[in-house]
Amino acid sequence: MSQSWRATLLGLLLAASTLPAAAAEKVLFMIDWLPAGDKAVPYLGVQKGLFAAEGLDVTIQSGRGSSDVVTKLGTGAADMGTGGLSALLQARAETGVPVKAVLSSYTLQPDAIFTTEGSGISALKDLVGRKVATATFSSSNVVWPLLLKTNGIDPASVTLLKVDPGTLAPLLASGQVAATINWLTVAPAFQKPLAETGKKLKTIAWWDYGFQGYGLSVFASDKMLSERPETVRKFLRAYARANAMAIADPAAAAAALKAMVPEVDLDVATKQFSSSIPLMVNDITRKNGTGSFEKGLLATTWEWTAKSQNMPVDKLDPEAVVDRSVMPK
Repeated sequence: MSQSWRATLLGLLLAASTLPAAAAEKVLFMIDWLPAGDKAVPYLGVQKGLFAAEGLDVTIQSGRGSSDVVTKLGTGAADMGTGGLSALLQARAETGVPVKAVLSSYTLQPDAIFTTEGSGISALKDLVGRKVATATFSSSNVVWPLLLKTNGIDPASVTLLKVDPGTLAPLLASGQVAATINWLTVAPAFQKPLAETGKKLKTIAWWDYGFQGYGLSVFASDKMLSERPETVRKFLRAYARANAMAIADPAAAAAALKAMVPEVDLDVATKQFSSSIPLMVNDITRKNGTGSFEKGLLATTWEWTAKSQNMPVDKLDPEAVVDRSVMPK
């Protein structure tokens, strides 16, 4: 090899060694609620470098309910996110929003009535003539009318107030409403404000009144799925690892959340994630596999959604709303 060629090769090698590493792909991920322990999985993925190991730079933003997340994904304001599956099914049926579900998280419905001991409310029928507050964009609102009708209650007999999610606990604690609609996973956050007013939380799970189907799921925009499918696969691999780590160690998940959202109460966050584990680890997931969408339960989820909104069940094929091709193997 000539001296000049050696010099040229050395120069090329030196130049290559100084090139910057490939930039991480950016993903904007939107959680469907305020940062809390039950939303800790993506934060754990960031803090433990699981997304970074897949070459992803993930930014987490907060939505104001599942419907809000679906809208933001559909308009391109976010790439991926979490939300109740019923909110996505409704939006797809009504507007054809370009969003799909790509991973199931809760295989039991988390929806519940939150009230207080001594309120006189121990069953759904006790809500008649009372004020109930709910988050404006909560996926629970989709099936609320049907839940009441299925149990022989006229929805018009209950006054439903739609408010910002951050006001739900104060409204219940102050007695301005008799009950709120929430997910069971946020119950620990209600205990302190209620205790300050000498009250104790009482929950009424909707699954005791027949409500079945998929709850929290991971969504991706059609744009992401068509233009960056491998990015979605990478994200879901990291998310699934983070989820498994969080289930094994809820305190670590809560610590990761607090590292990024300092105002979070570490103890409450740990309890919140712990309360979500039965929704993710149960007979359904053991039978069908973690993250999957089983055809029958998916159809049941849609039937509840369709009937609650007075839509014909044949208006939508729920299979068209999920994309199993990007799910972790």
